[in-house]
Amino acid sequence: MKEEQIDRGEWLALSLVPGLGNVAFRQLLETFGSVSAIFKAGEAELVARGRIRKDIARRIASRVFSADPELEYMRVRQAGASIVVFGGGGYPGRLKEITDPPMVLYTKGATIPEIRPLVAVVGSRMPTFYGIKSAEAIAEGLAGAGVGVVSGLARGIDTAAHNGCLKAKGFTIAVMGTGIDRVYPSSNRSLFDRIAETGCVITEFSTGTPPEGKNFPRRNRIISGLSLGVVVVEAAGKSGSLITAAAALEQGREVFAVPGSIQSPKSAGTHFLLKNGAALVERADDILVALGIGSGCKDEAHMESGKENIADVSDLQKPVYDAVESYPVHIDAIIEKVRMEPGKVLGILLEMELRGLLKQLPGKMFVRAG
Repeated sequence: MKEEQIDRGEWLALSLVPGLGNVAFRQLLETFGSVSAIFKAGEAELVARGRIRKDIARRIASRVFSADPELEYMRVRQAGASIVVFGGGGYPGRLKEITDPPMVLYTKGATIPEIRPLVAVVGSRMPTFYGIKSAEAIAEGLAGAGVGVVSGLARGIDTAAHNGCLKAKGFTIAVMGTGIDRVYPSSNRSLFDRIAETGCVITEFSTGTPPEGKNFPRRNRIISGLSLGVVVVEAAGKSGSLITAAAALEQGREVFAVPGSIQSPKSAGTHFLLKNGAALVERADDILVALGIGSGCKDEAHMESGKENIADVSDLQKPVYDAVESYPVHIDAIIEKVRMEPGKVLGILLEMELRGLLKQLPGKMFVRAG
C-alpha cells in the first residue's frame, strides 16, 4: 500500500474508536502530531498529554474499534467512495473553520473545488408546490452564476434544490445523515447517482449507518459549514432547517429566508427567521448581491423567458392568468377576482393548462407553471 493509503487507514481506524469525538480527535492530533504517534502512545500518556478520558485512552491503546477498520476501508472502496481526512488533500477549506469539523469524511464523486463559492438551500420535507418551484428556481439561478449548491438529499426542498442545480449543469453537494452506502430516502437513489457523477456526496458516518434522528443535526452543521450562506425556503415552526440556520449563525454564515403565505404552517419557520434578522430573498440574484458574488444573469434570463410566455396570453386569458400567482390559488378566489362566469373561467384555465402556462393542483388549486 502507498503511504497515503496507510495514513488514511490509520485515520479511519482512530475515527472508529468508540466515544472519541471530533474535538478530542483534533486535540490528540495537535498534541501528538500524527495519528501514528497517537496509536504508539500508551494509555497513561494519552490521558496525561492528550487530556482525554481514561476509558477512551484505554480503547485507543488497546485498539478497540466499533468496526474492523480494514473491513470498513474495503466497504468504502466497494461503494466507490473515498476517505478524505482533516487537513489532507480534498478536504473542504471552509469546513476546517467550524468548531467541530469532521476529522474523517466519506466522499463519492468529484473533489469539492476550493475556488467555487457554495450556498446551502434547505427546507421542508413536505413542501408546497410554491416551495418546490422556489427552491428549484433559486438553485438554478445560483448554479447559472457559477455558485455550487449544498443540500441534504432529503425529500422535498432538498431534492428540489439539487434538481434545480443539476438542471443548470451546476455543481451540487449532497451531505448525508447515513453511511455513504445507505441512500436515504431510497426514492432518491437516482438523484444520488446523478450527483455522484457530476458533483459530490459526502458524509461523516461510517458505512451501514442507518438514518437515525440523532444523525441529522450533526449532518446539518456540515451543510452550513461548507457554505457562505444558508437559504431556508420553507420550514415549519420546529423544522430541522432551523437547526441548520442556527448552525450557520454560530459559524458566522449568512442566513436567508424565502417568505411564504402567512396562512401556511410550512412558512412559520421561515417567517420566524425573517423576524429575527434573516435576509429576505425572492430569487438567486438577491443572494448573490448580499454575498458580493456577482449578478444573477441566469436568473434574469429565466425571468425574461417567463415574460415571453406572458406575451403569448390573449386579452381574454390575461385577467385569469394575472389572478393566478406563483403560490397556489383556489378556483373560487380566481373567479371572485376576475368577476367572470365560472364556466368561462374554467375553460380559460383549461386552455392555459394545456399550453403549459398553468398547473392544476389537488383541491382545485392553480399555480403558474413558469
